[in-house]
Amino acid sequence: MSRLRTRSGAPGVLSWLASSPPDAAIEIAPDMVSIAVLGARGSAPTVQAYGAADLPTGAVVPALVGHNIVDRARVIDALRAACERAGHRPRRAALVIPDVAARVSLVRFDQIPDRRDDLDQLIRWQVKKSLPFSVDEASISHSAGSRIESGGEFVVVAARRDVVAEYEGVCDAAGVHAGLVDVATLCVANLYLAGGAPAGDWLIVHIRPECTSIAIMRGSDLIFFRSRAEGDAEPLSDVVHQTAMYYQDRLAGKGFTRIFAGGRTPVAGGLETAILELETRLGTIVEPLDPTPLAPIIDRITVTPRQGAALAPLVGMLLRGRKETVAA
Repeated sequence: MSRLRTRSGAPGVLSWLASSPPDAAIEIAPDMVSIAVLGARGSAPTVQAYGAADLPTGAVVPALVGHNIVDRARVIDALRAACERAGHRPRRAALVIPDVAARVSLVRFDQIPDRRDDLDQLIRWQVKKSLPFSVDEASISHSAGSRIESGGEFVVVAARRDVVAEYEGVCDAAGVHAGLVDVATLCVANLYLAGGAPAGDWLIVHIRPECTSIAIMRGSDLIFFRSRAEGDAEPLSDVVHQTAMYYQDRLAGKGFTRIFAGGRTPVAGGLETAILELETRLGTIVEPLDPTPLAPIIDRITVTPRQGAALAPLVGMLLRGRKETVAA
């Protein structure tokens, strides 16, 4: 799925460079900054380093418009601290930003232009109607989604260039070049795609302090995406139930083969309560987000469950990148 590259200012599908991808990924979230580094044992990837540092409330306030990095000095210090705890400060890294700092859309066309430039322009024209800012200020990336008989669907990620530049600027100040950018929940989806997409339709519920995002996958294709802001009066279990009804009625859904849920909440025990509610509402077992089957953590690393939840998007970003590099 699409990733943003904003430094060039060019829209379109982002692909990894021909050189080897970054071995580190950094996430800047509202509650903490984290970094993970991939290594290998033989041909199998491993998480060889991990570090995280908490952020005070209000230091990062993710949004589509306006300042996201409110206390820049604190965020830069947190990134340096996370790198020190990981024992690794990369020269370049992939960057994960909050879902709500970008707009994820599914755009369908009955006919797909043959020329890449024409497709880029068509997608920009389509998404500009839903953006709360000028499309000229946007960095837009897209990738092919599900195919239909006479056309196809595209996953489109759009963000204001100046918003993403704030996150990149934190990395620059810490001496790290962030050349690739993605949003957290798409990275989680990419974690499972890197290991081979689950068969049938599968569901991701990604819970974070600022929002909860719901993604429905059909094999390797994203067919539904929604972010629910933290503080929304509607209970999460009701939102998931509505999503399941929409999935059955509008997306020809026949049931989820697997359901993944996890993340972290601002209140103690909030994640466990949310997962129990999901299992009750959906009537099935919910699997935790867990990157370790695909990239085990080496023995000397100790992480708390809260920190472990941060590994899923980081590892997803890195594993997907490695897979794309091999395929290129």
